[in-house]
Amino acid sequence: MEINEKKKKKEQQELIIRKYQQYLKLEKSLSPNTLEAYLTDLDKLMSFLTLEGINVLEVCLSDLQRFTAGLHDIGIHPRSQARILSGIKSFFRFLLMADYLEADPSELLEGPKIGFKLPEVLTVEEIDRIISAVDRSKAEGQRNRAILETLYSCGLRVSELVNLKLSDLYFDEGFIKVEGKGSKQRLVPISPRAINEIKLYFTDRNRIEVKKEYEDFVFVSQRRGKGLSRIMIFHMIKELAQTAGIIKNISPHTFRHSFATHLLEGGANLRAIQCMLGHES
Repeated sequence: MEINEKKKKKEQQELIIRKYQQYLKLEKSLSPNTLEAYLTDLDKLMSFLTLEGINVLEVCLSDLQRFTAGLHDIGIHPRSQARILSGIKSFFRFLLMADYLEADPSELLEGPKIGFKLPEVLTVEEIDRIISAVDRSKAEGQRNRAILETLYSCGLRVSELVNLKLSDLYFDEGFIKVEGKGSKQRLVPISPRAINEIKLYFTDRNRIEVKKEYEDFVFVSQRRGKGLSRIMIFHMIKELAQTAGIIKNISPHTFRHSFATHLLEGGANLRAIQCMLGHES
């Protein structure tokens, strides 16, 4: 009985979205690109509601506030947040107009402060340019490529990266274990490209005389055999960005914001991204 009820609600939800799509296309006369943007942003909300077990016709203001807070939480730019919010408000106005709802839960939903400055977001092409700017002929070249691929592939904080251990790597399973804030551990997927760069780096690492207390650290100094500092990573990225001709003001955290933004734009679920970043839900 419960399964039939869930199926019925799912079918009703799909019908509502189809009707909203027709409304945007026929009555609002939106261009195909704008229509696709509206529906893509709406899909982010619908995925969130599905994971939360909330029917779209039973949404309340606090549900929407948690969704928009999640967008801020993973570092989505305020202007992108505002665009998504605008689409959500349009959807709930439609539900109200079509008599699906008696009140609009998004009416009092506040938008982000546009003046609030978040770190820059890099495009995929810019990230590739920075990684390609690494000079492999230098002793630390392959290590630095592996660092950049890992930062972006896993969305790590720089403190998590410098403390990554060899015993935290599960390459056969495609994961790494990360210890985040408050010593909370999480499993994060790692890309085949990042795995390959780390394995290439291990050839160089095996030739380094690593200090005993740093033997389990993945990334170590080529000269001193010790762990790396956050400031070393910061300077390395600044120099590579300059070499690559990237004029944006970036830092290691920029890779983390870019990771989250690209995942969300690619259709990944907001809650899943928060989990990968190690944020509280």
